Amino acid sequence: MHYSQQGYGHRPHKHHFGHGRFGRHGFGRGWDEHGERQGKRRRVFDSAELRLVLLKLIADQPRHGYELIRAIEELSGGFYVPSPGVVYPTLTMLQDMGQIEEAAAAGARKAFAATADGTAELAAKKEDVEALFARLAQLATARERADPAPIRRAMGNLRTVLLYRLDRENVRAETLHEIAAILDEAAQKIERLK
Repeated sequence: MHYSQQGYGHRPHKHHFGHGRFGRHGFGRGWDEHGERQGKRRRVFDSAELRLVLLKLIADQPRHGYELIRAIEELSGGFYVPSPGVVYPTLTMLQDMGQIEEAAAAGARKAFAATADGTAELAAKKEDVEALFARLAQLATARERADPAPIRRAMGNLRTVLLYRLDRENVRAETLHEIAAILDEAAQKIERLK
């Protein structure tokens, strides 16, 4: 397909997650084929899965709620950040189930540590836990591959340069043809990329 048939702003469908009060949250908005946000929402983990992820992170080292949110954000490469409104009730549930308990902490925030029951739950569901953390790693990889930020930056740079050059009163016809040739060549190179 020739570049002009595709349309200048064509982008494949990608999913990015939206921003809530505390940063990005676990339900996201996708992008349509024109790079515009859609209203569809997708859940990364169901409640049982999130419970296991939080339990594993707490078993690795005692953490408070904010640290858990940041740890999941880091593991997913910023693709998924559960909201405090999801994390804190899940921590309460884990505590009620006897799988975590408050840890001695010097700071004002309440940190949690895994109990023997929590460690046993993780051992019993080891394969499930590994699969969930593999999913977080896949999200990070997908975000790295699909992040359009460098393209947006380059497009903005191109737009600025074009406006600057074409806004001059004395722009010559040869210059316009040279610019068009450069853009056509870039389009052809992009089209040939694998």
